[in-house]
Amino acid sequence: MDLLWNAYGVPSHQEEDTGQGQGQHRTLQRPLPAPKRFRSEAYVPPQSPSPPLVFPPEPSGRYVSKRERAILAAALAASTTASAPLPPPHLHPSTSVASPVVGSISDSDLPSDISTFLKCQRKGLAGKCGISTKLSLSLDGHRSAVNSLQWSQSHGHLLASAGMDQTVNIWNVWSRNQQKARVFRCHNAAVKDVRWSSDGLSLLSCGYDCSSRLVDVEKGMETQIFKEDQTVEVIRFHPDNSSLFLSGGSKGLLRLWDIRVGMVVKEYLKGLGPILDVEFSLDGKNFLCSSDTSKSRISENSIIVWDVLRQVPLSNQVYTEAYTCTCVRYHPSDCCFVAQSNGNYIAIFSARPPFKMDKYRRYEMHGVCGFPINCNFSSDGEQIASGSSDGCIYFYSYKSSELLRKIKAFDQACIDVAFHPLIPDVVASCSWAGEISVFG
Repeated sequence: MDLLWNAYGVPSHQEEDTGQGQGQHRTLQRPLPAPKRFRSEAYVPPQSPSPPLVFPPEPSGRYVSKRERAILAAALAASTTASAPLPPPHLHPSTSVASPVVGSISDSDLPSDISTFLKCQRKGLAGKCGISTKLSLSLDGHRSAVNSLQWSQSHGHLLASAGMDQTVNIWNVWSRNQQKARVFRCHNAAVKDVRWSSDGLSLLSCGYDCSSRLVDVEKGMETQIFKEDQTVEVIRFHPDNSSLFLSGGSKGLLRLWDIRVGMVVKEYLKGLGPILDVEFSLDGKNFLCSSDTSKSRISENSIIVWDVLRQVPLSNQVYTEAYTCTCVRYHPSDCCFVAQSNGNYIAIFSARPPFKMDKYRRYEMHGVCGFPINCNFSSDGEQIASGSSDGCIYFYSYKSSELLRKIKAFDQACIDVAFHPLIPDVVASCSWAGEISVFG
């Protein structure tokens, strides 16, 4: 450094003088650099006040710089925050979840004649009992369209409904105190379908949040959730094994789930459009599926009969007309099934291969007009009831296909109709406006 200073740091007019007789150079004094400012004098930009950092104790035997200590303190603060309990992401910390239990599901507060009649029906003594109470009534609770209804097979006073308002309701229909018994808000989007388990203790629902959810009716709590990569349009329990259920969705995927393991055990693939409906045969060996073929231009895929175990389709060109079918139903005793067509009629098919359609018999006094209109058989199979776009319920004779009667139920479209499993001539219906009516 001194050599560089001697070479470049001395101006020409300050070169050293040579002393006479001494032969020595005069030593030049190197100018001292400006004193360094202490760190405390450096400019610090104004900052908003922040809580002081808490530094962890320094490890013994080694110097820890200030920067290192700051990093360690930040890591310690992050770990403390992560370990603190957080509220659910979809809830505000001050928001409380309302209990789904709003009434009783017991039959103890039913009118005595209805309670006695239901008990007699279960024991096969229906002829010795009668009902004098008026069975027709309205159930108010949904804020928008109701998509599906089903009576409980084991508890005849309970009715389940699924709505576009993201709720599943359970109604104690003829209760003298509180008709609405449960309100489940498990889904994050509109609910499309709802089904009772065979024992009547659980309820399965599906919807536009790409999930199916199982709830315990008595406890009023969700017990299982089955997530999918598609909007789940329809669900059905297997008739012989209540641990299995079938789901169909917007991507055309059909999946058989096992509730005991919470997983898909079989999948049925055929490149279908959105699934509109599914239905198991009485023996549970086959099932029907109806899909939207409006974009694929392959009308033979509109209705397909599947083998449950082999996962292969058994049908080819069951329904070749240029309409989609919103609903498919097996007859409760005969070897046939019906399909609700967007052509404003119900077609009937043989349930034996090659599953031919009966071209000389159809039920065609009601209208569909693009609504997801459903139809159902009575428990004895003698009648078919169908909703309609004009808000009426149409009752047809199964054998002759004649119109038996017509009931004006709603101002807007009647979406679903469900016969009571035990009481003859009692039917529940729901509308596009969110109304539910029971006729009997």
